[in-house]
Amino acid sequence: MKDIFNAGGKELTSRFFLGTGKFSEKSLVGDVIRASGAEVVTVALRRIDSGSKEENILNYIPEECTLMANTSGARNAEEAVRIARLARAAGCGDWIKIEVIPDNKYLLPDNAETLKATEILSAEGFKVFPYMNPDLVAARKLEDAGAAAVMPLGAPIGSNRGFRTKEIVRIIVQEIKIPVIVDAGIGRPSEAAECMEMGCSAVLANTAISTAGDPVGMARAFAQAIEAGRLAYLSGKPAREFTARASSPLTGFLRNSGRD
Repeated sequence: MKDIFNAGGKELTSRFFLGTGKFSEKSLVGDVIRASGAEVVTVALRRIDSGSKEENILNYIPEECTLMANTSGARNAEEAVRIARLARAAGCGDWIKIEVIPDNKYLLPDNAETLKATEILSAEGFKVFPYMNPDLVAARKLEDAGAAAVMPLGAPIGSNRGFRTKEIVRIIVQEIKIPVIVDAGIGRPSEAAECMEMGCSAVLANTAISTAGDPVGMARAFAQAIEAGRLAYLSGKPAREFTARASSPLTGFLRNSGRD
């Protein structure tokens, strides 16, 4: 039986969302997408240049992928809404990743402005995927505002520092009904597997793959790790114990053999 992931009104078989920034060559993007098996691909509107075949990132994204434009560069809700509307007008569809980042040093999202943008765009029919600081209250408000999912950061964007926010993300997974997609900071396939073992719905990665020595191989590794983590979650992880428990009986063998 296939493990179908419902997001934004679509059924997906892959739980790996892939970002398209920072690749040394745009021609790598298509190979990486195919190796990853990703069905949802994010792209910044400013990298879409319909007037140039070489520079237009869309030329390297397979047609069967769902495109999710992001509002990279927006500093407040008003700018995020404007970028989302431009993306829709440019033919990028209704899936939008809301990024509202007024902080230039740590690139941390503004949850309050993100909520405002989510309310406006959800009312306009967009499938909104807000990038957020992990916070249960904010996640609940985004859910109520019509978000298709929430995308809490694992660590600062592009840092490859791993799943640093796991305890708060764990609470969000347990307490809200919409999908939780960990986005940003995940630097190793093992960390992506940890997100999935916890019960997250998907993982988005970009920098860990685009800056790897072999981006295609790393994409494949992430895909396999995400699949393994999901299978572990569905299989029911065993409880942790604080004392040793033998796998085989410690009594009833030599002592009962008559050779004591």
